[in-house]
Amino acid sequence: MIKRGISLIFLLIIGFSVLAAQEIVTAESYLRMVSDVYASLRDYEASVIIRSGGSNMAGNVSFRSPNLLRIDFSQPANQVIVFNGDSLVVYLPEFRAVLNQEVNRRTAQSGSGLSMLIRNFTPTFLTGPNPEPLDSGSSERVIKLRLTRRFTSEGFRELILSINPDTRLIRRIEGRTIAEVDVRIDFTSIRTNVGVPVARFEYDTPPNSNMYNNFLFRDTD
Repeated sequence: MIKRGISLIFLLIIGFSVLAAQEIVTAESYLRMVSDVYASLRDYEASVIIRSGGSNMAGNVSFRSPNLLRIDFSQPANQVIVFNGDSLVVYLPEFRAVLNQEVNRRTAQSGSGLSMLIRNFTPTFLTGPNPEPLDSGSSERVIKLRLTRRFTSEGFRELILSINPDTRLIRRIEGRTIAEVDVRIDFTSIRTNVGVPVARFEYDTPPNSNMYNNFLFRDTD
C-alpha cells in the first residue's frame, strides 16, 4: 500500500512537471505569432471576396513588403485600389472617377506585420486555442480570434480572425463597424514569396477620368 502511494505521488509529480514545461499559448501571444509571419513576408498574392452589407466585391490582392498594396477587382469589373507607399489611388469605373489620397510616409511605414491590430485591439480566443470548422459543417479548420477594440475611435467594434493553423495566415476577417454594418473578407488561393514585382504597384489612371484629390483627409507633416 505504501509503495502504491509513493508510485502515485511520483506519477503526479512527473505529470505536473510536464505540464509546467509546456508553453501556454494565450490569444495575445498567438496574435503576435501571426503578426510575425506577416512581418516576415516579402510578398503575398490571394483571391479576395469582400461582403459588406448587401454588396459583394471580388478580385485579386497583391502585397509587397513593406507596404505596397494593390487590389484588381473583377466585381465591380475594372475597379482598382493601389497604394504605392506615398499615395492611395482608387479607380471607380462606374463614375470614371479617380480618388487620390496623399499619405504621410512616416505614418505609412509605422509598424510591421499586424502591429496596428495589436495596438488597437484586445484579443481572445473565440472558443478556444484548438482548430474548429471555418463554417458549420465545413471540413476546413481554423483558429478563431476575437479582437475587441481598445479605443472608441476605432472604426470596428470587434473583429474575428479565422487563421490557418498550419501557415498562420488569415483565411477570413469578419467585423462590425460602428455604423452596425457587417463586413466579411475571405482570402483564398494564398501564395507567398512568389516575387511580386514593384512595377505592379505603378498605376496609370485611365484618360478622361475625373480626379479627386485628398478625398479622405488632408495629410500634414
